[in-house]
Order: sequence, then C-alpha cells, then structure tokens
Amino acid sequence: MKKYITLIVYLLFITNCIAQNPEIVLSKDHKIDSSKVIIPDETYKRISQVITQILENYHYRKQHLNDSLSVLIFNEYIKTLDNNRVYFLKSDIEKYSKYNSQFDDFLKTGSLEIPFEIFNLYKKRLDERVKYINKILQTEMDFTVNESFTPNRTKADWASSTEESDEIWRLRLKNDALNLIITGKDWKSSVDVLLKRYYNFHKIILQYEPEDVFSLYINSFTQVYDPHSDYLSPIASQNFNIAMKLSLEGIGATLRSENDYTIVTTIVPGGPAYKSGLLHEEDRIVGVAQGEDGEFVDVIGWRLDDAIQLIRGKKGTLVKLQIIKAKDPLNSPPTEIKIVRDEVKLEEQAAKSEILNLQENNIPLKIGVVKIPSFYTDFEGQRKNKPNYRSTTRDVKNILEKLKEEKVDGVVIDLRNNGGGSLQEAIQLTGLFIKQGPIVQVKNSANFIEVDQDPDPSIVFDGPIAVMINRFSASASEIFSAAIQDYGRGIVLGENTYGKGTVQNLLDLNHSIPIKDKNLGQLKLTIAKFYRIDGGSTQHKGVKPDIDFPSAYDSEDFGESSMPSALPWDKIQAANFTKYDDINKFLSLLKQKHDYRIKTDPEFQLMNEEIEEFRSNRKQKEFSLNIEVRKKERDLAEERKKRREEERAKILGIKLEDKKEIEAAESKAPDFELKESGRILVDLILAKVG
Repeated sequence: MKKYITLIVYLLFITNCIAQNPEIVLSKDHKIDSSKVIIPDETYKRISQVITQILENYHYRKQHLNDSLSVLIFNEYIKTLDNNRVYFLKSDIEKYSKYNSQFDDFLKTGSLEIPFEIFNLYKKRLDERVKYINKILQTEMDFTVNESFTPNRTKADWASSTEESDEIWRLRLKNDALNLIITGKDWKSSVDVLLKRYYNFHKIILQYEPEDVFSLYINSFTQVYDPHSDYLSPIASQNFNIAMKLSLEGIGATLRSENDYTIVTTIVPGGPAYKSGLLHEEDRIVGVAQGEDGEFVDVIGWRLDDAIQLIRGKKGTLVKLQIIKAKDPLNSPPTEIKIVRDEVKLEEQAAKSEILNLQENNIPLKIGVVKIPSFYTDFEGQRKNKPNYRSTTRDVKNILEKLKEEKVDGVVIDLRNNGGGSLQEAIQLTGLFIKQGPIVQVKNSANFIEVDQDPDPSIVFDGPIAVMINRFSASASEIFSAAIQDYGRGIVLGENTYGKGTVQNLLDLNHSIPIKDKNLGQLKLTIAKFYRIDGGSTQHKGVKPDIDFPSAYDSEDFGESSMPSALPWDKIQAANFTKYDDINKFLSLLKQKHDYRIKTDPEFQLMNEEIEEFRSNRKQKEFSLNIEVRKKERDLAEERKKRREEERAKILGIKLEDKKEIEAAESKAPDFELKESGRILVDLILAKVG
C-alpha cells in the first residue's frame, strides 16, 4: 500500500509541474512542448539493484553502501544535473536534502521516484531560465558599465530566490553576448546566436528518455566509487564497443565537459584530428557545422554526449569546428577548422622514428628517436597466428634494429600524449631493453598480487635511453616509464604523468539479469590496481620524471589527482629485481647542464612564456563586462601571440605569410622538449664515459 501512496504523491507532483509550465516559447519560430514527464521503466529497478550488489561486492574498494556514501551520491547527482549551480534554487536543494541519506536505500530497493522527481524539477527550472533568457534579450545591454562575471560557480551559494537567479543569468548572458560582439557581431546577430544556443540545449533536455535519466543517476552512484567505473546504457554500451574496436568514424578525439565548454582531452593517434594538426589537447570546441555549407551550431553549455553526436559522423564527411585554442583566453575569437571524418586505422598509430644529430664539446653524437603514439596490437591477427601482425613491440623492435645499423649512440622513447593501450605490449616493450625480470605488479580486489615478467630473455637495445613523458601519458605509458626508471635502465624526462593506475573489467548486465530480448547495457568496473616493481602504485601520483620540464597543468586541475573519488596511492612489497644502473648519481650534473642551457635558450623562453600565460588564463576567476576593457585584454593577448609566432619562426627558419607557416627547405628542427631530451641523453652518455 505504501508503494502506491508514494506513486500517487509522485504523480501529483508531476501534474503540478505540467499545470504550471505547459510550454515555452522562445520566438515565433521556436515553440517547444515541455509537458513531457519522464517516468522510470520498470526494468530499471532490477538493474539498479544488481549494479548495487556488484559494486558493493566486486569493486576494488570493497565499500558497502551507508548513509555517508549516500550523501556523496546525492551531491554527485545534483552536480551532474547542475554542476555550475545556475538552475536549481536553494529551496530546491533544501527540499531534497532530506533524502540525501536515503539514496543508499533507494539503490538497494531499486526505488527511482525521488531521483526522477529531481530531474523533472530540473527540467522545470530550465524552462523558467529559457523564458527569462527570451525576455532579457529583448533589450540591448549596456557594455560601458563596469560589471564583472564569474563563470565558475561550482562552489558558489545556490540562488536563494528567482530574482537572485535572474541576476546571475543577466551577467551570464551579458558575458555571452559580449564574447560575440567583440568578434564583430552586432546586437541582433548576437541575440540570434544566444537564443539558438539555449533553445538547442533546452530541446535536447526535453528529448531525454527514461534511459538517459537513469544513466545520469546510476553514474552518479558509480562515480562515487571511482572515476573509471561507469554504467553504460544500451546506447552508450554500443558506442563504447565501437570505440574499442577502433572502427569509430569521426575526428579521432576524446572529449570532456568543463564549465559549459566541450574540451579536447586527448587526440587519438592516427585519427583525422591527429593527422590534420589543427586540433590539440585542451582546445575548447564552441561550434559545430556539417559540410562546407552547414550552419554552425553553438555547443556552449551542451551536455558532452550531445555535443559528441554532432561532431561524430560518417567516414569521408566534412565537419567544421569553431575552437578557442588552449593557450588563448576565453574571450578570444574562435578559430574555424575543417576535418574530414575517417576511421582510426591501426597502421596510422604505428611507432615512428627519426635521428637527432647533436654535438657536445665538439663530439658529434647520433640520437635515435622512437615516437610511440599508443600501445597497440592487432588482436585479430594475433588470435589467428598471422606471422606479420602489427604491434607496438614488433614495430619498435624493427626500428631499434635499424637504428643500431645507423650506429646511434642512444635512443629517446617519446611517450608524450600516449594515453596507454595494451598492458601486454607495455610489458613486452620494456623487455626490449632489459634481459629479464618483473615489469609490473597487479593487485586485485581479493588482495592477490600477480607479478608480470619480461617474457623474452634477450635484449634488443642495450645502449643509453631516455623516456619522454607528459601529463597526457597514462596507463601503459606509466607502466613502461616506471619500469625503466626503477631498473635505472634510462632517464625519465618531462612532466608528471596522468596517474591512472587502475584496471577495469566490462560486465554485460544481461548475464546477470534474466530479461529476454532487451539490451540492459554494461557495467565498467574497477577491479585491480597497478604497482611498480619498487612497490609504489602508479595510481594517483603517476610517474615523476628524473628531470622536470615546465608544465601547463597543475595536479589539482588535470589528471587522476584532480578527481575527488580517485583511488588513493599506496604501496605494496617490492618485487625481486636487480637495477641496471643508478641514474641518481648523475642527476646533479645533468640538471646543472640542463638549467644552464634553458636560461639562455630562446625556444625555452617562448615555451615557458606560453605556459605561464596559459596557467594565468586558467586561474582567472572574474571577467570584465566592459567592452573597452575586454577589447584591450584581447588586443594585448593577440600582440603577445603574434610576437611569439614571429620569434619562433625566426628561430626555426620559417616564413610567415598571411598567418600561414612556410617551412624553409633546410628547417627540420624538432620541438624544443625533444631536442633538450636529446641533449640530456648526450650529457648522460658523456658522463658515463667520464
């Protein structure tokens, strides 16, 4: 009886929402029916219960649901819906906070009334905001007034009234309009863009199905356990499986959402974006258009999944993107780029090589460079025992043999932006540089520790090596670089790595729930952690280089350590291994020589200046809403950027014509970090010979 009373109360709440807000009109052309009420499907009750049981019993944390965890789940769900705190009112949060210690019970019993009720209230608040947007934009704003806007409200107080919410949105819209006006648009054109922006976002939310809401809710639960455990709804599961097969047709980039922007997290090696060289990590995508003549759709404020659907497309089709480059301020005019969608092909991810000819104390040395974009393998070819199937280890082995024929004095392994891949390839690749011994330790949720060994007793290259890493080096890259560092086999250079040291397994929920003819999705579950052979985890802390290069990213802003629910760093017993060398005894000298070079190196000065400006832009909390102030800020940023481009072109022997780089025939200079890594390796080689 209690269940039916709850359902009646729930339906009365929904009916009240409909009566108060039957529809919303943005303009004469934009009329949206907002009366659709989202009610959970009956099967979600059982799915919720099964996922709860699996997480409690098989997740690495082995953490049982309780009231404390329930509060975190509630907060995560509210954050998922309204991360920037611009829709819900303080009274809404207070109303539902009384349930925050009951979400554990909701999950165990499969009760979904309150989570769905909260989502429908979120829809109602969105309706109210869109009405206000339509109203406030009817009057042109005054951009000569000295006001400021704070875009990041993740830690701000909730608006205590509709009037306070209106003021928050007035400043937000004024900032949006100003960003458009300083790029050359007039007021009317800016209003059209903004109405379309929020109309499209509203339309997407109104098209949500029960599956979408259930996915948001359950993932608020899984994310409390750790950032890499996810419920994949039937649609998300299908997309994930396509991506894992590397046959996904699109631009080849992984994306995330942050403060209303769709941000490029990684560029997939061998993909269209990678080959174009036009899109980079941390670039912000603000507009998407289909084909040469397609109209740009503004995606600021969109949910990530919805933006991805616009960017993705069939092989051979053109997508145009408007981007604000990573190192440019938010108020910079967007750059338009074109990318032809394609499949990510295995052969285009292959390791590549080059040779650096360097000289120190009038001694010429040849340094081989091996660039490894990812740890790949042709699983199908391996399964069928094809004699020439492609893999990272096989390709690098061939490269090393050729470099030995070239009589190189040392080798730099470039793992920058390598997000990982096959664990087995990381193990086998390490084996090319050591005779035998452990490579990585894996501890599962039952505290069983497996030590993975080098499978091949031979050494392909026994000369000096350096490994380059950065903040985007993760997972398998961290296993390889950690092993090289622990063995003292080579020197590790660059930035602290990402810090992903966890192992996930994919569970098909149809195997656990006996429902025929219905796809129930999958659960990606964290089941184990990676540990270095010295016993330390690669989780959270990542791999710290022996010599640091300047980094644009703070650990609290990007990487595993920036995620509140990330599994902690810890240590287990070291494996039994013998070091090849003690790099530490040379570090003082190498750092001294490195510091001396970079003090006077013009390329380093330019790189460091860009990094400092990037960090400064990220730390900016408030933005002026005075048009003259904003124009002055933009012009100064453009002047600094132009000066750096001209100085870099002069250093590298590149001509600049109409902002396009014309490379001189004799100019084959690699990037500064690679050159400096080669120089450090040369210093190490000469230090060893005395």
